[in-house]
Amino acid sequence: MKHIARKRFGQHFLTDHAIIDGIVDAIGPQPGDAMVEIGPGLAAMTQPLVERLGRLTVIELDRDLAARLRSHAQLEVIESDVLKVDFTALAERLCARSTGQETAAGRPKLRVVGNLPYNISTPILFHLLDHVAVVQDQHFMLQKEVIDRMVARPASSDYSRLSVMLQWRYAMDNVLFVPPESFDPPPRVDSAIVRMVPLVEPPAMDIRLYGELVQTAFSQRRKILRNTLGKWLDARGFSGTFDVQRRAEEVPVHEYVALCQAVQHAAPNTQA
Repeated sequence: MKHIARKRFGQHFLTDHAIIDGIVDAIGPQPGDAMVEIGPGLAAMTQPLVERLGRLTVIELDRDLAARLRSHAQLEVIESDVLKVDFTALAERLCARSTGQETAAGRPKLRVVGNLPYNISTPILFHLLDHVAVVQDQHFMLQKEVIDRMVARPASSDYSRLSVMLQWRYAMDNVLFVPPESFDPPPRVDSAIVRMVPLVEPPAMDIRLYGELVQTAFSQRRKILRNTLGKWLDARGFSGTFDVQRRAEEVPVHEYVALCQAVQHAAPNTQA
């Protein structure tokens, strides 16, 4: 029985086999990898992945699709909203049974892949950011314009809050363009594949404070920072130096990180 794509789940099923092969090659799955696929859908990418891996865990919200996927002996199906999945606990469990990827300290690592629902892609990215310590790498299909923002450089029109919130923690590349005709039904936007590799030595800082700082800076991106971030810094009694005569999109990531660290240092009661 043919599965009808559900608009409320943002379903667009990948059907182009050449594109699928290109994505799987970019991911480079190896036998024993502890890999999780978000939104496997009709298993177009799932099947070639599991053939290389031997076993794969998938997260699927659609109960009809989840039921179909359970018939595959090499799949573990988690029927859930991905935003409710504890990836840290999942990493501990999956890596205990596989050769897995581990840090020198022995912490388990997941490889996460998926065709993310475009309507909630940003919340998913931020949810995974909370679990980045147990992630080896991530490969996602997203709207091309979202990936353009993720990898954007300062002083470009695509440089945004999303750029700054992800680039402090990941090295990212746009690795493959995916046209609308690769899907059924075709989306009204271009898509692409992004590779996200967590930095080995990320800066030490209060992540909640950083998020508040960045959100404040980009709250009125057309105005100079004196009117937004400047007031936020004044309210915190910050006496350091930071050029607020710029717009948010003109400030590179490393300056936002340094400012967060300076504000945190000046306020020792801030919770990490």
